[in-house]
Amino acid sequence: MKYCVIILDGAAGWPLPELGGRTTLQAASTPNLDAMAREGMSGLAQTVPEGEEPSSAAACTSILGYDPVADRIGRGAIEAASIGIELAPDEVALRLNLVTLQNDIMASYAGGHISTQEAHGIVADLAASLDDDVFRLYPGVAYRHILVVKGHPELMGDTSYTPPHDISDKSFQDYLPRGAGAALLIDYMTRARPILANSGINACRVAEGFPPVTDVWPFWPGVAPKGMAGFIDSRGVRPALTSGVDLLNGLAVLAGIDRLDIPGVSDGPDNDYAAQAEGGLAALADHDLVVIHVESPDEAGHSGDVAEKLAAIESIDREVVARALSFNGELRILAMPDHPTPIALKTHVGEAVPFVLYGPGVIGNGADGYDESSAGGTGVFVDPGRGVMDLLLDSN
Repeated sequence: MKYCVIILDGAAGWPLPELGGRTTLQAASTPNLDAMAREGMSGLAQTVPEGEEPSSAAACTSILGYDPVADRIGRGAIEAASIGIELAPDEVALRLNLVTLQNDIMASYAGGHISTQEAHGIVADLAASLDDDVFRLYPGVAYRHILVVKGHPELMGDTSYTPPHDISDKSFQDYLPRGAGAALLIDYMTRARPILANSGINACRVAEGFPPVTDVWPFWPGVAPKGMAGFIDSRGVRPALTSGVDLLNGLAVLAGIDRLDIPGVSDGPDNDYAAQAEGGLAALADHDLVVIHVESPDEAGHSGDVAEKLAAIESIDREVVARALSFNGELRILAMPDHPTPIALKTHVGEAVPFVLYGPGVIGNGADGYDESSAGGTGVFVDPGRGVMDLLLDSN
């Protein structure tokens, strides 16, 4: 038996007036997911424990079968692991976004969705001017980067942070870092601003009609991980993973999951869905399980773009799910979002998400399609959400 987990990041959401009171999952054309739901087992899973921040760090940790509370690792540290940063005991890794602030407003939590190539040039300029004995900046993917702060773990731990995607189109002033380490971080943010204002890359972006990166925004701290149980040791199967974001790749590093380097895999609508699916499924030749994580529905949700979110969901169904269903061999498939990203909020919520389990040995439970309402109607509720991995591997 082989296993495939397809994570439609942020695909769940709330009913929208412009979709006739339907969610994007209900409105999207998903014949393959619907077929899986009709023949397989559907339900809801609580991937974000009560009281936890509804981020992909908690939700995807759950989907992989780990406890996001007992196995908690600060997201900055997870993403640092993805790019090979080993943290010293007195260091804290923070996620750092390149952002666009205009007239006191968080105009873009993603710096106008800057490309990775452009972002690496900007990060190099910032690092050349701001790296010192306390701060070191490392490049990541697109707008997402890592700031390591040395010598002040207590200050960083006693500071409150707000993710920039939580304040889209709002005044940022009330959401700056607060607490013991705030002055240190705000000073870094202030010193970054003139460097960005004089950036040649930003000048080119403006000339081409794109928003400039005006500021940096640190959040999501994490210290050196104490170690997660290896996936092979705990589950007895050899896993692989493909994703366009550092979070999932960092979780893979920490859990001993092989990362797949597939050309064309990205975090947005330019993702090569077909290549990601084919590369992921090909890994099953020498792995037992593959995780195919697709970020694009979440990015569309954060942007408040209904059409783009529908297109992302439909692309996953057409290019990824269809290929999994055509796999030559016994394959059990689990498909689900990690958390909802409602268009109306442009950020995550911690509500339960619909899942569908399909394949050999799975007994159907009567869902008429794949969406939040149909999954809820089955009466199956998996809480804690890490139990979905138990369901997937229950024959192992």
